[in-house]
Amino acid sequence: MKPSRLLLPLTLLPCAALAQHTSNWAVLVSTSRFWFNYRHLANVLSMYRTVKRLGIPDSQIILMLSDDIACNPRNAFPGTVYNNADRALDLYGDNIEVDYRGYEVTVENFIRLLTDRVAPDTPRSKRLLTDDRSNIFIYMTGHGGNEFLKFQDAEEISAFDIADAFEQMWEKKRYHEMLFMVDTCQANTMYSKFYSPNILATGSSKLDESSYSHHADNDVGVAVIDRYTYYNLEFLENEVKTASSSRSTMKDLFDSYDTEKIHSTPGVRTDLFRRDLSETLITDFFGNVQNVELEGEAGGSWNEDLLELSRLAVNFTVPRRNGTCGGGAVREERPQKVVRREGAVRIVEEEGWNRNAVGVGALLACAAAWVAGSALSAL
Repeated sequence: MKPSRLLLPLTLLPCAALAQHTSNWAVLVSTSRFWFNYRHLANVLSMYRTVKRLGIPDSQIILMLSDDIACNPRNAFPGTVYNNADRALDLYGDNIEVDYRGYEVTVENFIRLLTDRVAPDTPRSKRLLTDDRSNIFIYMTGHGGNEFLKFQDAEEISAFDIADAFEQMWEKKRYHEMLFMVDTCQANTMYSKFYSPNILATGSSKLDESSYSHHADNDVGVAVIDRYTYYNLEFLENEVKTASSSRSTMKDLFDSYDTEKIHSTPGVRTDLFRRDLSETLITDFFGNVQNVELEGEAGGSWNEDLLELSRLAVNFTVPRRNGTCGGGAVREERPQKVVRREGAVRIVEEEGWNRNAVGVGALLACAAAWVAGSALSAL
């Protein structure tokens, strides 16, 4: 029996072939605890809601917080956290996944998370499973000072600690690009020691400046959000409605910073970042990415082989089922081993998929056709 041949629709190929990164991750950390730090929890939960709204799934978000506010005896609205005095949006709700909570939020756990130096039995939900094609957004908020950030009033992380952790990540190929955002007093000093490539950093205030809360809720009794985070969120809510349609750039976001509103001097560090901010989409860090990078012949790359796309054909094996798969007819045949053509894409080894070689859309279409065929044959 000859194996079936599927001709992939060329419309699936260009975006994957030109992909610069294949996934977006977020690490969101509130380093404070206690009721009077309500706003820090609201800060991080607001960012959590935003990245989820723009498509990053919980499986690619690491959320670290004290989690002692929603059910605090002082909370007049038990089980809730709000970031605005109108209380229109409950940030806590019933669709939140906290990965590190309470006394798990430590400097050691944060560094181990970034560098993947975790115990072998650590569950996937507590691991940052990134690679050299992952963009990472890291957001931190709490109390800090010149080149340090406090963790729950018990310990501190320094700018040197974070810089060295990022260098380990780079050496271990754990990120493609990174956006580091921090909201604390003297926040800009926290990225002053970075020395690893492809890092874009921003903070709420310069050396010897405090960062300020935006407003308080009189019924809650404390401030509910910080100014720098508030105006970042305002821009993201107004200018980035959906990840798929937005063309807003990081330059647009940084240009929106107004010291008169923020009451401190936000900073941006770009010298380690290799791309022009006017060409760097906000969704490169805040949105979801489903591109898969294709592989060409050994020693080649898709950037070199784009002219061959017009004659690209994929040979792979199909179970004994009828149906359509990715636009090509699937004939009824038994599984065969892969036939590799000259200039074709390497798809599978024997009967196993190589997930880096086919676009997600094509894989899903093929899987759907196979499952449908299986269901029919069982009747």
